[in-house]
Amino acid sequence: MRTFLGMVLGCLLTIGVVYIHDSMATSSVASGASASASRQIVNWDVAASEWGQVKNNVHTTWLKLTANNG
Repeated sequence: MRTFLGMVLGCLLTIGVVYIHDSMATSSVASGASASASRQIVNWDVAASEWGQVKNNVHTTWLKLTANNG
């Protein structure tokens, strides 16, 4: 159980750090004259679109499963 919790926590921590990095890379404060050239790690628009498709597919599959068992 500790291993599973560690993996979940590690994934959440990784996503959080990448999100913070990307938000700093595109903010007006970080884009000043002394800022280094930094690019985003994740294309968040594509990630949001893919997540929406995953949720829709899971919902559709759940509806099919519950319809077949009724």
